[in-house]
Amino acid sequence: MRRKAGVRKPGITYSKAFKMSIVRELEEGEMPYEAIRRKYGIGGSATVQKWARKYGKGDSGKIIRVEKPKEINEREQMKHRIKALEKALADAHIDLAIERACTRVACQRAGIQDVAEFKKKASGQ
Repeated sequence: MRRKAGVRKPGITYSKAFKMSIVRELEEGEMPYEAIRRKYGIGGSATVQKWARKYGKGDSGKIIRVEKPKEINEREQMKHRIKALEKALADAHIDLAIERACTRVACQRAGIQDVAEFKKKASGQ
């Protein structure tokens, strides 16, 4: 089949996440560039090499973390959960400080000198 002069065949555009996952597979595995290229049907003999130079560890020392959408959502959920737990812990500390202050004031008003002894008696020890 002959091409008309000046007319190019439309190319395939790959997402950055796809490119990065290919590079990760390339760096982790024993497969050469050509085998990975054929495995995924990537056109162009140097395409995978270009991706490896751009996204790979190589000389630039880039570390790539490719996350699936589910992993990203889990990570965000964990961040929100940590913030909620930190807030709950801070609230518990405030409640404890208020309780201690109230106990101290109540003991002073009742004329009790030893607050620790009062707490032991109140808890049944």
